[in-house]
Amino acid sequence: MNDEKSTIEIGIIGAGDMGRLYGRKFQQAGWKNVNICDLPSRFEQLKAELEGEGFNVFRDGHAVSRRSDFIIYSVEAELIDSVVAQFGPSTKIGAVVAGQTSVKAPEIMAFEKHLPQDVNIVTCHSMHGPQVDTKGQPLVIIRHRSDQEKFDLVVRILESFESQVVYLTYEDHDRITADTQAVTHLAFKSMGTAWKSKSVFPWENLSFVGGIENVKVNMALRIYGSKWHVYAGLAIMNPSARAQIKQYADCVSELFELGMQEKEEEFTNRVKKAGEYVFGKADSSKRILLSDDILDRFSLSSVPKEKRKPNSHLSLLAIVDCWHQMKINPYDHMICQTPPFRLWLGITEFCFRNQEFLNDAIRAALYDKEIRAHDLSFYSATLGWAQCIDHGNMDGYRKRFTETAAFFQDRLPDASTISTEMIRTITLRTEHDL
Repeated sequence: MNDEKSTIEIGIIGAGDMGRLYGRKFQQAGWKNVNICDLPSRFEQLKAELEGEGFNVFRDGHAVSRRSDFIIYSVEAELIDSVVAQFGPSTKIGAVVAGQTSVKAPEIMAFEKHLPQDVNIVTCHSMHGPQVDTKGQPLVIIRHRSDQEKFDLVVRILESFESQVVYLTYEDHDRITADTQAVTHLAFKSMGTAWKSKSVFPWENLSFVGGIENVKVNMALRIYGSKWHVYAGLAIMNPSARAQIKQYADCVSELFELGMQEKEEEFTNRVKKAGEYVFGKADSSKRILLSDDILDRFSLSSVPKEKRKPNSHLSLLAIVDCWHQMKINPYDHMICQTPPFRLWLGITEFCFRNQEFLNDAIRAALYDKEIRAHDLSFYSATLGWAQCIDHGNMDGYRKRFTETAAFFQDRLPDASTISTEMIRTITLRTEHDL
C-alpha cells in the first residue's frame, strides 16, 4: 500500500478552494504524487503558492491528464462540459476520472461525450464546503463505468478524507440533493434578500434574536459569504431541483395568503397536518434534537434572548408543508446530509416538536402585523429567486446573490467563523449530548 502511494499519481484540474482541500487531504494521507493545475494564466502564481506544499504544479489540464492515474475535475458545474471537452481527450489510458460538481447529470454527460472509451468513470461529491472538516461528513461515490480494480483504487484514495461514504447512482444523487440542498439554500437566500429589501440587519431586530434565529442568520450569511456559482449550478443545472423549488415557493405563497386573510382554522390545520406527516413518521434514532441553549451560543447579536419577539417562522412552516405536498420524508436523506441541511432540519424539528413554540408561530403568522411585513418581504424574495431559477438565468442569479452579499459584507467574516463553530459543535456531537 505504501508503494502504491508512492507510484500512483493523482491529478486535480481546478485549484479553487475544494481542489486545494482535496489535494491537501491526499498529501496528509501519504499520497506522494499530487498533480494540480488551473488556468494557464495562473500558472506562475499557483507555482509560488503550492509548490512549497509539495504539489506538482502544471500549466494546464493536458499535462495533468496525460500522466495522472486518478483525475478529479474540480470546476464550476456550468463549465464542466467545456473543460472536459478541452482536456478529456488527453486522459491517460486506463485512468479513472471523477468530478467534484454538486450536480452529476451534466457532469456524467460531459464524461460520456468527451472521454475516451478506455477511461474509467468513478465520480464523487463531498457534501460540504471547503471550510468544513471532511472527517465524518457524507461523501458520495458513484461508480458509473469502471472495472473492479480501478473502483477499489478510487475508494482507497478517497479514504484520505475519513468521511462517511455513501454509494449512489448519479440519478439518485441529483434527486436527493434537490431534496436536501436546493430548497434549503433557497430558503436561506430568500431570508437574506428579504432582510436586504427592508434594510434590516437581523441581529439588530428583536424578531430575529436567539435560539433557532441564530441558525437562520448565520447560515444565510455563510451562504452569502461563499461563491455564487456553487449555489447557482446546484439549483439551475440539477434536473430534479426545479419542481421542488417551485413547490416550496408555492407553499410560502399559499401560507402567506392564508395568514394575511387570518384564516385561522385552515392555516392551523394545514400546518399541523404537515407536521404530523413529517415528524409523526420520524424515527426517534434519526432526530436531531437541537437545544435552544446550545443555539444561543452562536449569536451575532448583543440583544438578550429574553427580549425577542414572536416570529411566524414562515420559512419553516412552508418547508414542512412542501415536504408534505411532495410526500418527502427528509429523514430518509440524512445519508446525504450537508451541514446546512442538518441545521435546517434541526431547527424545523425544534419548531414543530415544541407545541407551545409552534402555536406562537402560528399566532404570529395570523395576527402579528409587524411580522406580516417581514413575511411579505420573505414571500416576495422567495418568488423572485424561484422565478430566476426556473428561467435558468445565471446572470440574474449572480446579480441577486452579489447585491444581497454586498449589503451584509461587513458581517460575513464573523458569520463564517461563528457558523463554522456552530456546524462543528452540532454535527459532530451525538444526539445524546444534544
